[in-house]
Amino acid sequence: MTRPLALIVDDEPDICELLGLTLQRMAVDSHAAHDLRQARELLGNHRFDLCLTDMRLPDGDGIDLVRHIQRHHPDLPTAVITAHGNMETAIEALKAGAFDFVSKPVDLQALRDLAQAALRLGSGSARRGTRLTLIGRSPQMEQTRALIAKLARSQAPIYISGESGTGKELAARMIHDLGPRADGPFVAVNCGAIPAELMESELFGHRKGSFTGAVRDKSGLFQSANGGTLLLDEVGELPLLLQVKLLRAIQEKAVRAVGSEREVRVDVRILSATHQNLARLVADGRFRQDLFYRINVIELPVPPLREHPEDIPDLARHIINHLAEEGITPPVSLDPAAVTALAGYHYPGNVRELENLLERAAALCEDGTIRPDDLGLDSPKAAAMAPAASAADDLPDAALPLPAYLEEIERRRIVAALEQTRWNRTAAAELLGVSFRTLRYRLKKLGIE
Repeated sequence: MTRPLALIVDDEPDICELLGLTLQRMAVDSHAAHDLRQARELLGNHRFDLCLTDMRLPDGDGIDLVRHIQRHHPDLPTAVITAHGNMETAIEALKAGAFDFVSKPVDLQALRDLAQAALRLGSGSARRGTRLTLIGRSPQMEQTRALIAKLARSQAPIYISGESGTGKELAARMIHDLGPRADGPFVAVNCGAIPAELMESELFGHRKGSFTGAVRDKSGLFQSANGGTLLLDEVGELPLLLQVKLLRAIQEKAVRAVGSEREVRVDVRILSATHQNLARLVADGRFRQDLFYRINVIELPVPPLREHPEDIPDLARHIINHLAEEGITPPVSLDPAAVTALAGYHYPGNVRELENLLERAAALCEDGTIRPDDLGLDSPKAAAMAPAASAADDLPDAALPLPAYLEEIERRRIVAALEQTRWNRTAAAELLGVSFRTLRYRLKKLGIE
């Protein structure tokens, strides 16, 4: 069986020898080039499985080589070696198409992890596919699936943007399943659903006795995702202090548990998602610009359902079949008139709202057929786009004290938004123009269940 072959590009012979010996112990052969010209010649004469290139070369830089490989050898995973702490260069290389990066002085374990991931990608073991998919035959869905397949071949941090309920976590799971980390864990954390005072412990872990209630050592989510993928959902909800610690963990590829004096190395690919506009949060001073650039190396936008309504019939049939297969609802069929009604609705909660709507209709319909009346869509597009003002227009008793009067108005407005989004709290928060954390606090304060 032919051994894998790596191309090492560095103008320092000692570095080439060190990297070559490390790869040789992994049963990987290598050829060395000391400048871009030699590298291009070797690329033309051999079929490589991995390329490692320094950033600073006598006749150019590593990004030039990354771009050359992207044009002429797009299936060759290429990693760049950067100066320690030079994240701007690393991010530029990732944007140009680099598979990953390592910093000088080269950590040999990090190099081995990188090489193993690249070789799994090249061998086809990571191309087994995924049972998960974004349903739809529209151009928007075709384009999104193609971009997911491309991003899965990289280790670059991905920022998945889109409205609530569009399928951002599903897209993240597809990236994981189609990439070289498919055999590793996939860990998703909703940053808006964990209290701020517990978030550091959840992400990085803690040591026994480090704070009240820490009765034993606990590993964090970074350690749980080691060798795999960590999805930071609703990353815009992270407090500023924790954003600093997250930035360091991503840059150093190491975490320090609460109460510990030493850092532990982790090998994790970071994906992040949010329905908020992170650039606006940066402008408002609520999200660190350096962290934004670090997690937003490549953006994957997931379109809202209203932008590809032609996919609604296929989505609806897929959802009712899935509900029946999971035993959540009995098997049902969709009346053609119900399909027409579904296609005319606006879906402020996107696919998640469609799922909730169909689950309710499947449970309530008669004769195993969902008809328009079972859907509860009184005025499809107009009702969804109109402000949910009916509850708020009926003002409270003016004799109430001002605090109670204002609380009652707020209560009615929140309940109206929740009813409009079928009690999807994330979608309701977006409709109200507040964060998920703020809405959760107001629900508790106002006693809304």
